[in-house]
Amino acid sequence: MTKTANKQIKIKLVKSLIGCSEAQCKVAKALGFTKKDQVVEHYDSPVIMGMVNKISHLLQVIE
Repeated sequence: MTKTANKQIKIKLVKSLIGCSEAQCKVAKALGFTKKDQVVEHYDSPVIMGMVNKISHLLQVIE
């Protein structure tokens, strides 16, 4: 594992999932979001960052 794999990031859902595409809703659910203004923690990995980039207009990354 790399050194960045141990680092955790906090991600906050700042916009509602109403009106987003089905694919964007699935990515948000896979990240663990169920409602607006919820904060989840994940390890900083390329997979997670790819998911964050996919719906970056709905999220806020808190480091």
